[in-house]
Amino acid sequence: MTTVIDDISEPLVRRLSVIGLWLLIINGMIAAGIFGLPAEAARLAGGFSPWVFAISAGLISPIILCFAQLGSYFTGTGGPVLYAGTAFGPIVGFQAGWCLYVAKLLAFAANVNLLVNSLPYLLGGVIGPGLRLSLLFATCGLLTVLNVVGVRAAMRSLSALTVFKFLPLIALVSFGLLKLHWNPRLQIAVDPHDLGAAALLVVYAYTGFESGLVVAGEARNPQRDLPRALLAALFVCSALYFLIQAVSMAALPTLALSSRPLVDVAAALMGPSGALLLTAGVIASVGANLVSSMFSTPRITYSLALEANLPHWFATVHPTNQTPVWSVVFFGAACFLLAASSGFAWLAGLSVLTRLLLYLVCIGAIPRLRNRFGTAPAALRLPGGYLVPALAVAVCIGLLIQVKALAYVSVAALLAVGSLLYVAAKWSSRDQRYSGR
Repeated sequence: MTTVIDDISEPLVRRLSVIGLWLLIINGMIAAGIFGLPAEAARLAGGFSPWVFAISAGLISPIILCFAQLGSYFTGTGGPVLYAGTAFGPIVGFQAGWCLYVAKLLAFAANVNLLVNSLPYLLGGVIGPGLRLSLLFATCGLLTVLNVVGVRAAMRSLSALTVFKFLPLIALVSFGLLKLHWNPRLQIAVDPHDLGAAALLVVYAYTGFESGLVVAGEARNPQRDLPRALLAALFVCSALYFLIQAVSMAALPTLALSSRPLVDVAAALMGPSGALLLTAGVIASVGANLVSSMFSTPRITYSLALEANLPHWFATVHPTNQTPVWSVVFFGAACFLLAASSGFAWLAGLSVLTRLLLYLVCIGAIPRLRNRFGTAPAALRLPGGYLVPALAVAVCIGLLIQVKALAYVSVAALLAVGSLLYVAAKWSSRDQRYSGR
């Protein structure tokens, strides 16, 4: 019986440690959402809202545990693409990769816009159309160059941005805990419907952990380090979210009405300088998320091209820097075009839906993969048999019920486009084989 997927043909250099994987995962999870989410959580759950963040961490934990188990079976690049393809065949693997790639591509473009739109708070002016396009191009271009140059350059920039990203949040929590008194007991009865809506909303803030899974082919010991990085990221993320919400509730009684909740909380605690610090934190947070996405997402097309599911040039590795150069360049160019077009208001619902469907496919792959690779020495063994996957499926279905019908139509169209590209790549590969005879 095969006990592990060990991709000995992986040409990318294995440089990522458990810290590097953790950086990618934590920056995928903590993006711009936490800077706006506290107000909506307070509106729905009131004084109980800090505990909603803890409850939501519990809801997402079965899903993350499932991916930790899956990550312990593989050593190659691809993450969900590899899991779904190994369990269900290349067509499902390709569709999984295509859904994840497009969702992250659109999310990246949206976050680039968010980053550029946040700059007037620091620059003290209005960004016109020409300057906006220039900033979008410069941001996408700089991130593309950093990732073509190599892993070390990308990780250094990600490490620096992660520090600047966490400093304002830690300062906010520290000032709040020193100056305020928060009562952890529920003061006002919460409507069960609103509590459920709040929990489902907050679960979204814990998604994005797939970034560290995709790049397993560049990790030194992915079977050991991926589960550790996933669980450490969930712990840090949930603790920080809980404390931020508790401090926000205590510092700003009108939190539910705020359009810039954490900036307003910082202003209440630390004055104008605090508001400026949190605005810089928004920019650093989005920037770190962009660096993380720019590093991990091109590895999806690289992995798909290795399997001949996309044109081979996506799998081209730079001879000096050992990075998937054309996958990175293609992603950067596509992000700029999408960000400049600004025609993706539907992004949030579509990206959430595609990820939930992807989660279900990967969780459904666990029985097959466990039978094949579960006896490997490095394989993670979850307690309770299939109880954790069953809980994860229930969470995904509960979230999918909240998605509007239009998003399902959009995803169906997306899958159809992906199927056409898959067929085109296979026809091209077949023609090359015939012409070579």
